[in-house]
Amino acid sequence: MTEFAKGLEGVIAAETQMSFIDGQKGILEYVGIPIGELARNSTFEETVFLLWNHRLPKKAELEAFNRELRANYSLPDAAFARMKAIPADAQPMHVLRTMVSGLAMHDADPNANDVESARKKALRILGCTPTIVAAFDRFRRGLDPVDPDPSKNFAHNFLNMLNDADPTEAMARAFEICMITHADHGLNNSTFTARVIISTLSDLYSAITGAIGSLRGPLHGGANEGVMKMLGEIPTVDDVEPYILGKLERHEKIMGFGHRVYKAHDPRAAELKALAKQLAHDTGNDDLYEKSFKIEQVMDREVGSRGIYANVDFYSATTYHCIGLKLDLFTPMFALSRIAGWSGHVIEQLADNRLFRPKADYIGPHAVAYTPIDKR
Repeated sequence: MTEFAKGLEGVIAAETQMSFIDGQKGILEYVGIPIGELARNSTFEETVFLLWNHRLPKKAELEAFNRELRANYSLPDAAFARMKAIPADAQPMHVLRTMVSGLAMHDADPNANDVESARKKALRILGCTPTIVAAFDRFRRGLDPVDPDPSKNFAHNFLNMLNDADPTEAMARAFEICMITHADHGLNNSTFTARVIISTLSDLYSAITGAIGSLRGPLHGGANEGVMKMLGEIPTVDDVEPYILGKLERHEKIMGFGHRVYKAHDPRAAELKALAKQLAHDTGNDDLYEKSFKIEQVMDREVGSRGIYANVDFYSATTYHCIGLKLDLFTPMFALSRIAGWSGHVIEQLADNRLFRPKADYIGPHAVAYTPIDKR
C-alpha cells in the first residue's frame, strides 16, 4: 500500500480474534459474543479468559484461572517501598506506568517471550495493578494500604483495598461491568502501541508500559474525566440546555459524545446507562444522573442526526463517581480493564509476529547544499 492515510485511518495492520466492531451498526463483540450479553451474564475474569483463549472457559478452567489471578494480587515488598517514595501529588497514571515498568525487575526471566511466559506475565500485571492503584491512593491520603484479599474477585478486591470496606453488590457489579465493557476495543491507539512494542521482541512489561503511556493522553483515555468536570460546571438540570447549546454554538467539544469508530449508538453505553441510574439513586447522586440524562436528550436532538451519540465514557463517569473514585483515578480504571485487551493482543502478536515497519511519506526538499555556519 503506497497511499498516505493520515493517522493510519482505514489501514488494516493486524489480525485478531478478540473483538469485532461495526461502527455503522453499533456492534461490539468479544470473540463473537455481543458485549451486552457479556455485561449482563459474565464476570470480568471470565471475559479475560475469553479474550486470551478465544473461547469461554469450562467451570474447572475458570476456577483455575481465578486461582492463578488471585495468586498475583500481592506486590513485592521492594515495589511497595518504591511506591512509598513517590511524591503524594504524583498523577496516578504516571505512578501506574512507572510501577508496571518496575515489575520487570522482580521477574526472574523478564525477557521470555514465548506465549506461555507472556500469559504468566500478563496474569502478574493484571493481578497486581489494582493493588498498585489502591495502595498509592491510600498512601497519598495518609492512610495505610489494605492488603489484597485472594478470597475476593477482581472487582470486590479492588474496591475493598481502595476504601477499606466491602462494596455493596450494586457497586461491585457496576465496577465489574465497567471492566468488561472497557477490556478490548479493536486496534485502538494504546493496543496498537502494545503490539508495535512487542513486535520488536521486546518484553511484555515494556509493551504494557507503553500502552499505559498512550492511554493517558486526553484524546484516548481521559474522556470520562472531562465528562465529570463538565457535570461539575452545570449547577442544576435547568442549566443543562443553555450550557450545551452555548458550547455547540461555540463549536466546543461535548465530552463523552461521538467516537472515532461508532457512527451509531455505542453498544457499551447502553449497559452503563441503566447501572448509572440505579447507582446514582442508591448513593444519593440522582441530580448527577438527571443532568447526564438531560445532556443526552439535548445532544440527541441537536446532533444525533449526524451520528454523534453518548459513548461509553459518558455514563462511566457517573458510575465511577458514585462508587467513590476520585477524578484522577478514572483513567487508571480504564487501564486496569484494558490490560486484559493489551495482553491478549500481545499474545496474538507473539504467536504470529512480524515487526511493524510502516513507511513515511517524505515531503521535504531534496539536494539542498550545505551552508557553512559563518554564511547562515
